[in-house]
Amino acid sequence: MITVKPLEPHEFDFFMDMHYESIHILQAKPAKHELLNAPHLKKYHEGWGRKGDRALVALKDDHLAGAVWYRLFDETNMGYGFVDSDTPELGIAVHSEYRGSGIGRILMHEIVKQAESDGYKSLSLSVDPQNSSAVKLYQKLGFVYWGLSGTSWTMKLDIQSH
Repeated sequence: MITVKPLEPHEFDFFMDMHYESIHILQAKPAKHELLNAPHLKKYHEGWGRKGDRALVALKDDHLAGAVWYRLFDETNMGYGFVDSDTPELGIAVHSEYRGSGIGRILMHEIVKQAESDGYKSLSLSVDPQNSSAVKLYQKLGFVYWGLSGTSWTMKLDIQSH
């Protein structure tokens, strides 16, 4: 059975593991501590719990299996999937043991419902276009190509039309 619930403070290490997993680097991926403390990535978790931060975790048979989260950025501190300061940027990862079991789709549906409940009109994300399974999932969920940031696509979901 899969259940989704808000991230609890004692699960922050798992959240960090999932943040690391969400970064699509196929070869010579730096160590977790090194990568997550790089200035361009640190902003995604530093000071977690500020206004606009939201994270959900999925449990499969009481084991942490995946996480999805969003955070607001502004023009002075843009994320890779930045659209505007009113659109939270989303991140997601599923533990390798549980991939392909539908957990990612479930987490995405739940975070969209959460964003709508929080009053957001849209969500954005950044994805490596080579990560075709992720791109397909996002497209099925209604995300559309919005622009290019480095080598990654920025995709956006308009929640009202969802």
